Amino acid sequence: MSIYDFQATSINGKPIKLSDYSGKVLLIVNTASKCSFSRQFADLQKLYESRREQGFEILAFPCNQFNEKEPGSNSEV
Repeated sequence: MSIYDFQATSINGKPIKLSDYSGKVLLIVNTASKCSFSRQFADLQKLYESRREQGFEILAFPCNQFNEKEPGSNSEV
């Protein structure tokens, strides 16, 4: 089994097959907008912009399971 065997749900509720990203370099990030680490989002954006031509993708998954750091609904996030 590999990462490409998994599927996720987009913030819009649509299924995302990780196999669609086969052949790309993936950085999978657990995000939370109220977390102190959210200030790193700008650096993640810069990293993506500098490497996207080489097939680099960032998949960010908002999560509210750790101290209520992402309390918004999908539309608010």
